[in-house]
Amino acid sequence: MPVRTRAAERYARAVAAALAAVACLLLAANAGPTAAAGSPAPAGESAPRLGEPTLDESASVHR
Repeated sequence: MPVRTRAAERYARAVAAALAAVACLLLAANAGPTAAAGSPAPAGESAPRLGEPTLDESASVHR
């Protein structure tokens, strides 16, 4: 017959399992594409808006 555990032990195991599950979910959520997929724009720059000419287009227009 299995040995009965105290309620405090069961709750401690449940809390430990819950913490491990949350840690795994956080790690999975933060796992993103690697540097091989391309890097995002630098912090001070953003993508051009639709309708605005890019640097390449504006340079060719003014020549």
